[in-house]
Amino acid sequence: MMTTLTKAPFRADHVGSLLRPERIKQARADFQNNKISAEELYAIETEEITGIVDKQIEVGLEVVTDGEFRRRFWHTDFLEHLNGVEGYVPEHGYKFKGVETEKYTIRNNGKVSFNPNHPFIEDFKVFNQIVDGRAVAKQTIPSPNQLFHPGMIDETVYSDIEDYAKDVIQAYRDAIQAFYDAGVRYLQLDDVYIAGLSSPEKEFPEEGYSREQYIDLALRVINGVLDEKPADLTVTTHLCRGNYQSTYMFGGSYDLIAPTLLAKEKVDGFFLEYDDERSGDFKALAHIPKGGPQVVLGLVTSKSGELEDKEELKARIKEATQYIPKEQICLSPQCGFSSTHHGNKLTEEQQWEKLRFIVELSKEIWED
Repeated sequence: MMTTLTKAPFRADHVGSLLRPERIKQARADFQNNKISAEELYAIETEEITGIVDKQIEVGLEVVTDGEFRRRFWHTDFLEHLNGVEGYVPEHGYKFKGVETEKYTIRNNGKVSFNPNHPFIEDFKVFNQIVDGRAVAKQTIPSPNQLFHPGMIDETVYSDIEDYAKDVIQAYRDAIQAFYDAGVRYLQLDDVYIAGLSSPEKEFPEEGYSREQYIDLALRVINGVLDEKPADLTVTTHLCRGNYQSTYMFGGSYDLIAPTLLAKEKVDGFFLEYDDERSGDFKALAHIPKGGPQVVLGLVTSKSGELEDKEELKARIKEATQYIPKEQICLSPQCGFSSTHHGNKLTEEQQWEKLRFIVELSKEIWED
C-alpha cells in the first residue's frame, strides 16, 4: 500500500515552470512585431496552458501549474506589477556560470504596496478554471526576499531598510489574501536571494549588514508575511541557486542558513536543490523540525535531459533519512524547466519523461 500525502507538497511534486512551446514563442514575437493583439496572444497562451495541464495530469501528477507560460522571467513579471516597483533594462544582465543573462530586472521606485489590479490574480482564475478540480492548482510567485538584492532599494524613498521591509511584508500579506480569495490553496515562494546568503562566494560590504543580519532579516520578512496567512493555505518555498539556460548562479550547501531559515521559517515545505556536487550533503536537513515542514528533495535535474538512475536516487533518499524522517520527504526536479522564456537545454519530451519518472519513483519509494 502506498503512503500518500493528502495535502501539498505531494510525494511527487514539481517546481513550476515548463518549457515554452514554439507556438507561444512565435506568438510573443508576433505580438512584439504588432502582427497580433494582446488579446490574441492571451488566447494562444490559454490554449497552450490547457494542453500542459492535461499533460501534467496524464503523467500522474496530483499538482499542476500553468508552466509560467505568461511570463518572460520567473520573478520580474510578478514584481514589476507591484506598486513602487518597476522593470527596466540595466547595463548588464545577471552573471551566471559561463553566461550573462538577458538584460532585464526590477528596482524600487516608490512606496511599495500590493496592486489590487495585479494581472496574476485574474490569470490564476483562468488557470484554475482549466484545472477544474482535476488536480491541485499551484501558484508560484517570487519570494518577497527577491526585493532585497543589493542596489535595488531607492534610498530617496527608503532611507531605512527596516521601513522598506515593513512595506514589503504588508504588500505580500495583501497579495496572499488576494490569491486566496481567487481560489489559491497552494502557493510557492521562489527564492534565489537566499542562495546568495548561503553561498560562501557571496561578499558583503562593510558598510551594510553582515551575512548573519541579512539572514535574520530574510527570516523576519518571510515569517512576517506568513503571520496572517489563512490556515488552509499551504505555502512552500523553493531555495534556488539560479536557473538560466541550464546554468546556475551560486554554489554552496545550505549549511550557512540552516540554523536560522531551515529551522525557523514558517512554511509548510522546503523545495531544496540536491541534483549535483554543488549541493553539498544532507546535514543541513537536521535543522528542519521533525514533524514540521515537508522536505521536497530536488534530486532530479531539470538542467539536462539524461534520466537519473532509480537505484542511486533511492540510495540518496535513504541517506537523507539519517537527518529527517522518510515520511517528511518528497521528490521533485531541482528547479523548473524554464525559469525564463529561453528554457533549459533539453527537449519537451525529456521534460515529460523526467516528471513521469518522478511520479513512478515516488510510488516505489513510499510503498509500504
